[in-house]
Amino acid sequence: MINLDLDLLRTLVAIEQHGTFARAAEVLHRTQSAVTQQMQRLEHLMGLPLFEKRGRGKVLSRHGEMLVRYARQMLVLNDEAVRTMTGKELEGIVRIGSPHDVADSILPTVLTHVARSLPRIKLEIRVDRSPFLMDAMHAGEIDLTVSSRYDQTLEGMVIRRSPTVWLCAADYVHIPNEPVPLVLADEPSIFRRIALATLEQYRVPWQTNYVAPNLVGIKAALRAGLGVTARSVELLSPEFRVLGEKDRLPPLPDVTYFLWMRRDVMDPLTRHVYELLKRNMGLTEPGSA
Repeated sequence: MINLDLDLLRTLVAIEQHGTFARAAEVLHRTQSAVTQQMQRLEHLMGLPLFEKRGRGKVLSRHGEMLVRYARQMLVLNDEAVRTMTGKELEGIVRIGSPHDVADSILPTVLTHVARSLPRIKLEIRVDRSPFLMDAMHAGEIDLTVSSRYDQTLEGMVIRRSPTVWLCAADYVHIPNEPVPLVLADEPSIFRRIALATLEQYRVPWQTNYVAPNLVGIKAALRAGLGVTARSVELLSPEFRVLGEKDRLPPLPDVTYFLWMRRDVMDPLTRHVYELLKRNMGLTEPGSA
């Protein structure tokens, strides 16, 4: 049985995070030749090519990408064991973002896992619309975010796939033979696009009754009986009800909520929290079934 060297795995992960051997060497305070020798040792140990040439540089091979995923988990467990045995707990601040529509459902679960496992971590929470949270991620203003947006430039996991439904006020009277009175978010909005694309696909007539810049405005318009909107079931509460096929409204596609982190993140605390959530919540990669 092969015993993997955690130091070699830490260097492999650094290369994946920072893109090049040179940048990884700089972050690890080693020479580039030392990093190269480490990866040659790891390839020899595994008996598989972990890198392949692309232009003048090297990128991870299929085997390398697979090993990186295991390496991250092994390093998190190693570091957690060392801290537990030595009595040293992680400290610091992690900034987490969440869309408004899951601030009462997914976000509390995320925060509970972090608070229970890392009691000395301070959490800064930002609740906003998904596109603005993604902008904040790229700008380095937050460390992790829940979002319904997909972004292949970020490192992410699927938290939940939720049905999208037509919502209206509990006492709203829907008239199927008339154009659907829509309550919409302004752009950019994934739910706006889902609603309009679905109605066009099924050739259902509609009209815009109200446009809001945020979820607060949308909920106010629904409560006022101004129309219906397409949102995930995460927003469902006793004050709203779901309309469906009996109301002559077409089915809507599910929406996926992701947990995102920047690939170039240098803060070990952020990486640790991300891996902890991945493990404790049983999260899967976006491409997994």
